[in-house]
Amino acid sequence: MPGRTAGLGGFAQVTDCLYIGNSRAAGDSSLVRSLNITCVINATRDASGANVPGVEYVHVPVADDPESGLGDYFDSVADEIRRVGDGDGRVLLHCKAGVSRSAALCLAYLMKHRRLTLAEAHALLRSLRPIVRPNGGFWRQLIEYEHRLHGKNTVSMIDSPVGPVPDLYERETRGLIAL
Repeated sequence: MPGRTAGLGGFAQVTDCLYIGNSRAAGDSSLVRSLNITCVINATRDASGANVPGVEYVHVPVADDPESGLGDYFDSVADEIRRVGDGDGRVLLHCKAGVSRSAALCLAYLMKHRRLTLAEAHALLRSLRPIVRPNGGFWRQLIEYEHRLHGKNTVSMIDSPVGPVPDLYERETRGLIAL
């Protein structure tokens, strides 16, 4: 039942096999068990967290920095989510706040294995977890990834008063003043 959420901060169900959340949700062993999570993908610099017996843990050691090479992990994380789902497992993909790194990795999965465009994937993810907002560097990497996967782009970076942003955010940045 995709779309299940636990408030804005905890987690959201994206597909039958994929949840996205923050480190607090991932560290809650009773939540991990209640969701029948079989794999936790941790996209933070810190590999610590709950260690639930029988749950596989994957660490993606990337900082939430526009210069970080998160794109280097798009294929491997997307393929891991698919592998777990194909085996009737469930993945909880998280970063610190569940806003930037985990969102970008989730978007990559949706593009690669659910065949969504980047714009479609973002619309879906944002409808389920409104706080998602990958940083500008991750957006650039996602745009390149979409082009590699689909041979076209549905999102582009534009200039705004707060610097380059994806054109999807044009409305909400219009009228802002850079500090």
